[in-house]
Amino acid sequence: MNLRKNVKETKVLLVEDDEMTSEIFYDYLVENGFEVDPVFTATDCMAYVRNKSYDILILDINLPDFDGFEVLKSIKKQKSLPVIVISAYSDTKSKLTAFKYGADDYMTKPIDIQELEARMWVHLRKNTKIEIGKKAALFEIRDSAIFFKQNILDLTLTEFEILSYLIKNKNKVVRREDLISSLGNINSNRSLDSHIKNIRKKINAIDSENHIKTVYGVGYQLKEGCL
Repeated sequence: MNLRKNVKETKVLLVEDDEMTSEIFYDYLVENGFEVDPVFTATDCMAYVRNKSYDILILDINLPDFDGFEVLKSIKKQKSLPVIVISAYSDTKSKLTAFKYGADDYMTKPIDIQELEARMWVHLRKNTKIEIGKKAALFEIRDSAIFFKQNILDLTLTEFEILSYLIKNKNKVVRREDLISSLGNINSNRSLDSHIKNIRKKINAIDSENHIKTVYGVGYQLKEGCL
């Protein structure tokens, strides 16, 4: 299921005083290749920030010992560290306060963990020190589905098989004959070209750049890169 095991582990400081919520976040993030230090108080948060290096901070504002906004303010004065605030407060004043003190993002509880991860990568990609590697692959095959820029593509079975073959041979020129031979359920170049056209449309609905290049007289080449 997880194609991200070879990702350079990204260091996350998770500050959440609710132990059950912290455990859910921790398990998910570790499973998906992150290195996570969970802490439960503002005091521990400040100590970890002083003594260790992190790539991103997930900060609950509702902490038992100190005001989370003041923690945020203090951290931002010390380090250039992306901070995603998570809070039960959904009012505009709380959000504006968080952004005033330097928050890079603000999410209101209950948190969708997959959305949290997606937002984390938005901010991590802005940090050129992060070696995203496979984490930032344009195309991923997961759970018998293909994701493009973290969006699932609605493919037919034949389209899935074609695109899977191209992904596995990314950056190589794949001959039409080899594609047809590997699939077994396509019997002509015209039929293959029609399926490729449909795949392109679905990809272009997310990104208009041409990621599947036609090599005239030969076949196709999927240009793979980083987000």
